[in-house]
Amino acid sequence: MSIVPMLSLRYSLVATAVVALAACANTTPTPRQSSYYLSVQDGRAGLTDGKPVVRQSGDTLAVIELSGGHLRVAQQIAIPTSLVGPPSSIAVTPNGRMALVSAATRRDPADASKVIPYNLVSIVALDPSGATAPRVVGSVHTGAGASGISINRAGNLALVANRVEGSVSVLAIDGEKVEALGKVQLGEKAGPAHVAFTPDGRRALVSRDGDNRVSLLAIEGRSVALEQRDLYAGLRPYGLDISPDGAWAAVTNLGGGQGDADTVSLIDLRAKQPRVVDTVTVGQTPEGIFFSPDSRLVGVTVIDGSNKPQSSSFHGTARYRLFSIDDGRLRPTAQVAGGQWLQGHAFSPDGSAVLVQDAANRQIRLYHNTSGTLADSGERLQMDGAPSALKLWR
Repeated sequence: MSIVPMLSLRYSLVATAVVALAACANTTPTPRQSSYYLSVQDGRAGLTDGKPVVRQSGDTLAVIELSGGHLRVAQQIAIPTSLVGPPSSIAVTPNGRMALVSAATRRDPADASKVIPYNLVSIVALDPSGATAPRVVGSVHTGAGASGISINRAGNLALVANRVEGSVSVLAIDGEKVEALGKVQLGEKAGPAHVAFTPDGRRALVSRDGDNRVSLLAIEGRSVALEQRDLYAGLRPYGLDISPDGAWAAVTNLGGGQGDADTVSLIDLRAKQPRVVDTVTVGQTPEGIFFSPDSRLVGVTVIDGSNKPQSSSFHGTARYRLFSIDDGRLRPTAQVAGGQWLQGHAFSPDGSAVLVQDAANRQIRLYHNTSGTLADSGERLQMDGAPSALKLWR
């Protein structure tokens, strides 16, 4: 699959105003304890009025601390990564001692002004005490366009969606040792964007924006096989997450990128045969989608025209949207408009805060969540590269 349309879709921005839809930040409770997040930044990704720009900064992995309503970079290291693909390029083992970071693209060795597909997954040792910075201790080559990555709850198996190659790589994990076991071939034009385990580890879902379907993988030990039944959520399923309680999956549907309103779908995993039970309109180009820790809310970053030139008829303002799940339906709960080219996001452990990545302005934004009501705290953390994936660590 050509990577040019994918880059054109993602590499654009718009200047927007912050609109908070709830009370002022100083009246909103902040998380009781400090929490830490892993954020990756793509040093190449940039935009100038809707036109892709290849910047000359380095890629990084940062440990972000949220404490007392403030954000800071606690530690930061150089590591290959990429904004291309859904904001799901970080996976952390359940014990918090290791992370895997994928890199779907890199600079062309023959021409530093160009970006080409890549196939790298870096192995990162983590110190849960925070005393030492993360360390890259190895790497594995999977398939071209290595994008979304997940680790099962047992911490011994990982799956990587190779978007350009059209496959899912299976990786065995033993401490800091990661071994490529093989691949599940989906087809050259499948465009697997992300792959996510169910909590019991016996199944995984794969979003395929190349051929408009969500595939099911059956898992037994280290054996991973493609199930015969596919799900059809919408046009170009992309971002994907499974609720912590295992009841639901949610997927963003990118659409054609031509200014039409796009959608998010809810998948019922409790049934013997998982199926799509609801689809709602969210705006142009929904990017990342993640459940709250209690499985009751779904957050979505919506680029909403901020990936288009200011002269475009479809130019708009990015939004972070929040939905509740009510009797198998997605109910709009709250939103905050602001930022540009939004990517990943992550809830605090108690769900009272949400960190949102603003790739265009190279910032991380902090929102407060009070019983499903959102407020922009005004807190911003400036990064050098474009933030492209975010994961709660501890």
